[in-house]
Amino acid sequence: MTALIEASGLNLHYGRKRALDDLAFAVQPGRVVGLLGHNGAGKTTLMKALVGLHAAHGQLSVLGRHPFSDRVALLEELAYIPDVAILPRWARVSQLVTLMSGLHPKFSAERARTLIRRTSVGLDDTVKNLSKGMVVQVHLALVAAIDARLMILDEPTLGLDVLSRKAFYDMLIDEWCDGARSVVISTHQVEEIENLLSDVLMLNEGRLVLSLSLEDIDKRFIALGHDPAAADAMAAAHPLLRYRVQGGSAALFDGAPPPEVAVLGQRLRPSLVDLFVALTRRPEINRTQGL
Repeated sequence: MTALIEASGLNLHYGRKRALDDLAFAVQPGRVVGLLGHNGAGKTTLMKALVGLHAAHGQLSVLGRHPFSDRVALLEELAYIPDVAILPRWARVSQLVTLMSGLHPKFSAERARTLIRRTSVGLDDTVKNLSKGMVVQVHLALVAAIDARLMILDEPTLGLDVLSRKAFYDMLIDEWCDGARSVVISTHQVEEIENLLSDVLMLNEGRLVLSLSLEDIDKRFIALGHDPAAADAMAAAHPLLRYRVQGGSAALFDGAPPPEVAVLGQRLRPSLVDLFVALTRRPEINRTQGL
């Protein structure tokens, strides 16, 4: 199976700052990939490199094309929503559908109208009268009506309330993800999308600290819930993270903990949030936040 995205030795600098540091990963067809990282970790930079807005050094292929040098052809098969959904405030939604029909050769006006009818927005509504959540849903409907193989979303639900975020992701999964196309989502709402994801890319200060499927994460990382009497033994085993859980404490390990420690706790499923904290904390936080 040919990967939709392939990167190897990928680097990008802003002056002396290395925004992307020797990244290597692949995105296969039919995947929902979460791109996670703190502010400034390199998520937006990576997404802009994927859509040809930044020229990066190293090997990068998106849908079999070089994003920067072959961007026009690439955008016929790729859909992109940046972190701010901007639509002309003067336009009616129906006019946006007509406009897209003339701009993109693979846009389906019929499909766009069908998707918009799933929302609370009317085709005769004017953008300036829509809430931010409605604008984002219209934006998704327009982009999802493009016959693309890959969608890249950079904080698509930033600033939306919980109901608007749920409506957005429901439409994305129900109407766009079909088992062959893939989507890469950058977001801070890790808890909300964890159950949607098949894979995770995790960045920390420009470096890729994790590139793994959710299935393999469950196999590789082990969390043990334990009572206070086992705290010293857990700490001596040098877990990635020690944290509070309901009714006690837990320790997160990369791989199987020593047998003598494993018998002191009960295995728990580590959340992506716990794993994110473990892999992206600064060293000084690691030293001072033990339990």
